[in-house]
Amino acid sequence: MKVGRQSKIIELITENEVETQEELAELLEKNGYPVTQATISRDIRELKLTKIAAENGGQKYIVLQPPEAGLAEKYVRVLRDGFLSMDTAQNILVIKTVSGMAMAVAAALDAMHIEGMVGCIAGDDTIMCAIRTLSETPKVMEKISRIVSRKRREEPVAVRGPELSTAGKKEPETGRGAER
Repeated sequence: MKVGRQSKIIELITENEVETQEELAELLEKNGYPVTQATISRDIRELKLTKIAAENGGQKYIVLQPPEAGLAEKYVRVLRDGFLSMDTAQNILVIKTVSGMAMAVAAALDAMHIEGMVGCIAGDDTIMCAIRTLSETPKVMEKISRIVSRKRREEPVAVRGPELSTAGKKEPETGRGAER
């Protein structure tokens, strides 16, 4: 409920010029989130909202860049540096990393809050990620593949699994000696 409400608050202050906590409470109520003033105040503090001058001469709430924003690029860099390949087993995503990097890459993946990824556990060079549903697994793989491939334009990302690119897969042999 809290995450949904806070997401709605961000959406509402992005789409509307919300000047007061009372206005925000009314908008939340209209959108199915009945709240108290204390809850609004706590959400504003947790979301690090602040007020700036609005075009109408009043003020409006905005979201400050979270302090973790600078960490996002560090997480991406850790993922790119440690990633070797990935494969699936139903809704479990198995990621191979450089030896000794699995814990760091798993922590980076968890910090990225990729939609559909429930959590990761890591060994030395292997990570197992639980994906919420089987149908979300290809989407999560594609998201990770896009993040990793931004650095590795010249080399394909080794990916195996349903409905994904064939990078890292061998084509079936044809011609003489194909039936071994």
